[in-house]
Amino acid sequence: MLFLYNLMVQFAGFLLKIIALFSPKMKLFVDGRKVVFPLLEQKIKPTDKTIWFHAASLGEYEQGLPVIEKIKEQFPSHKIVVTFFSPSGYEVRKNNTVADVTVYLPLDTKKNAKQFVKLIHPDLVFFIKYEYWPNYLAELKNSNTKTYLISGILRENQLFFKWYGGFYRDALDAFTYFFVQNETSKKLLQQIGKTNVAVSGDTRFDRVVAILEKDNSLDFISDFKDNTLTIVVGSSWPKDEDLLVNFINSNAFNVKFIIAPHNIKDEQIQQLKNSITKKTVLFSEKEGKQLADFDVFIIDTIGILTKIYSYADIAYVGGGFGNPGVHNILEPATFGVPIVIGPNYSHFAEAIALANLEACVSVNNQKELNEALENLIRNDDIRQEKGHISSTFVQMNKGATAIILKNILND
Repeated sequence: MLFLYNLMVQFAGFLLKIIALFSPKMKLFVDGRKVVFPLLEQKIKPTDKTIWFHAASLGEYEQGLPVIEKIKEQFPSHKIVVTFFSPSGYEVRKNNTVADVTVYLPLDTKKNAKQFVKLIHPDLVFFIKYEYWPNYLAELKNSNTKTYLISGILRENQLFFKWYGGFYRDALDAFTYFFVQNETSKKLLQQIGKTNVAVSGDTRFDRVVAILEKDNSLDFISDFKDNTLTIVVGSSWPKDEDLLVNFINSNAFNVKFIIAPHNIKDEQIQQLKNSITKKTVLFSEKEGKQLADFDVFIIDTIGILTKIYSYADIAYVGGGFGNPGVHNILEPATFGVPIVIGPNYSHFAEAIALANLEACVSVNNQKELNEALENLIRNDDIRQEKGHISSTFVQMNKGATAIILKNILND
């Protein structure tokens, strides 16, 4: 099976080069990997001490950030190397300040894995939540490198737990320790003989709790809000926007809306703006405007949604009408905001928990969306109660980073 896997990786590398000719995203994926080894040779000396963190994409990076920051504090003489698999992670966080070197992870071939591990010669390695690359893990095992999975999630439909997944199970032997989010993941690993497992929880809670300690003020959002009840729509997709625009255009409440779409391409932003009949302004055209005069503020930039959530009275988090499902609901939750989402959230434990606690309301259609928002707008007590449950839930689940650090430092 490993032989077939290696053939598939080689074929995928060839195929991606062809796709890159027609796809801007795949071009970033392919071209970004061409400079990895020369950059590492330039940035990492043979005498350097290094620690490597790998994140599949942006969400995993944000999830691992509390651990990266704490490890950096504990090992100040080490260089931090961060790798991404996806352009959607790398392109957004390639200029982060926590890592000394940030690069794409080369495709998982034996040659790439050997060269990569040799160049960065890490003392510690952390894989965040997902992604188990057999050749990289084999190389780390061969070099006796301490390797950890943090905020791991395991599901019984994964290849590890199939009768034909032996080579994939063998790859897990590289891990010194598994820090997983829940008991289900721990039991699944134990079923295949892995006893070096601890349930540490989800480090994302630590990240969002830390947000509260930062300056989240944005003067232009405060000017727009103008002490008016405000609904913040975060990471919305067209299906979300179709329903929300209908509500925005038809409601008669004294309420304002801030929309931060997942996709900020000019054509889609203009289409969204043109569909709204209320007075609407874009972030890119806000200068010189009396923002308090507008009803809807569309954020056609990235990187400020977290701070915007601090101004929300109600949050709608997008993605729940598509696959894989709803986006990050912990950011509004940490600010004590009641949350509305679409129906697809079954893969997200925090969404399931908050829905069960009734701090998060899932809607399936226009009628349910209208009812949910109208109920939250009209009832201060309900809005405050759901918000309080949200913030309490986040506070009660923090602490994963401390558990991970304690185990690693005592290892």
